[in-house]
Amino acid sequence: MSQRRSGPAAPAARADWTIAALCTGTTLSAVNSGMVAVALVTLQREFSVDVATVTWVITAFYLTSAVLQPVMGRIADRYGPRRVFTIGLAIVAVAGALGPFAPAFGWVVAVRVLLAVGTSTTFPSAAAMLRSIAATSTLSAPKMIARIQLVDTSSAAVGPVLGGLLITAFGWEAIFWVNVPLAALAILATHVLAPRDAPREHVPLRRTVAESDLPGIILFAATVVTLLLFLLDIATDPNWWFLVAAIIAGSLFAWRELTCTTPFMDLRLLGDNLPLIRVYVTFILANLVLYSALFGVPQYLENHGGYRTDAVGALMLPLAAFTVILAPVVERMIDRRGIRTALVAGSIGLAASALALQLLAGSTSPWIVLLLMAAVGVPYGVVLISITQSLYVAAPPDRVGQAAGLFQTARSLGSIGSTVVVGLSFAGGTDPTDWTLLATVIAVLAGLFLAAVVLWRDKRAAPAGPE
Repeated sequence: MSQRRSGPAAPAARADWTIAALCTGTTLSAVNSGMVAVALVTLQREFSVDVATVTWVITAFYLTSAVLQPVMGRIADRYGPRRVFTIGLAIVAVAGALGPFAPAFGWVVAVRVLLAVGTSTTFPSAAAMLRSIAATSTLSAPKMIARIQLVDTSSAAVGPVLGGLLITAFGWEAIFWVNVPLAALAILATHVLAPRDAPREHVPLRRTVAESDLPGIILFAATVVTLLLFLLDIATDPNWWFLVAAIIAGSLFAWRELTCTTPFMDLRLLGDNLPLIRVYVTFILANLVLYSALFGVPQYLENHGGYRTDAVGALMLPLAAFTVILAPVVERMIDRRGIRTALVAGSIGLAASALALQLLAGSTSPWIVLLLMAAVGVPYGVVLISITQSLYVAAPPDRVGQAAGLFQTARSLGSIGSTVVVGLSFAGGTDPTDWTLLATVIAVLAGLFLAAVVLWRDKRAAPAGPE
């Protein structure tokens, strides 16, 4: 009887360890985001830059991720996800070693870009490996990708704690140094546990570069950057030429992607797939809410509340720490009631908690901060699991890596948008009035997310996507 039990258990246990190994790499993006969230005030003082300028360490990271995620999904499918995953981790280690030697703020931004290049390989590559893992275990691919996304988000909560401790003990340089051992551990775990790449047709690198749609990449980056530059100054001295440039670049980008043989961002993948479009749009809105809190609260607590950096990091922990605990409950809810029920419940909770953030204008008591961060983090965990499972259901089976890359692009766009929200809200300072403005914007965004989830339904489709 013991043999009968151990038969299916062994592959499942092996799959669990493999997912854990992949998570050591995929979490590096979230960990770095969390660490930099509590480093903004320190970097602002160290390099004598203002709030709008210091947010470029976030914007540059996520802009690079947004550009590269779809590309890395295609590269992983072509050259092998395990190989691409490992190369990305090596780039992370190099970036971590270079960061501490920054002589100026521009160097810090450049190293953050290099970090984004490395971390952009991890999630699409991991997603591309899941079908082969699922084929040899009792775990389903949608649940495995949800677990990876869940661990990633939880790591965003660990990031502020780790970053706060490192900055307080060793200075801002330590948030870069720590990437070296973390990347090395991820490389070792992947080498031991991740499935080997299946044989593939040899494709010269120059052909891949030629097929990477460099004009599309440039137009996409130009659209995001010009729109970002316009929005950052919209409250003071808007430069309307940036808006014109964004519209032109965006139009050219759409035309290019719809007519290109091998587009950088396959808009045709979305053309007839409403559930997949809905996954991306709702994910952008959800991340606008989460990251506006993640990047806004630490600055407010440190500047207005007078907290030390390590204390701020500890107070941010509940923002995503409960997602791991919630995972089994949410998965059972989805199994019994469906993805849509879980997503609606999470979106209602997220909207309610966003309204409660106004309380911080009256008090920055540690208990209030902890409760509010948990109030935001718990429903976001429900939302995250629901939307991630929706991705795997809605994505075409033979293009999972590419769809996962676009999924991370959606997260990056939400994160980039949050830097605009925080930058505009804190343009005049970080006092309770400024916080009230930021909390109001977060509540509006949460309301839009709730409306999108409840009202945007596909009457024709089966239960794909967040239906």
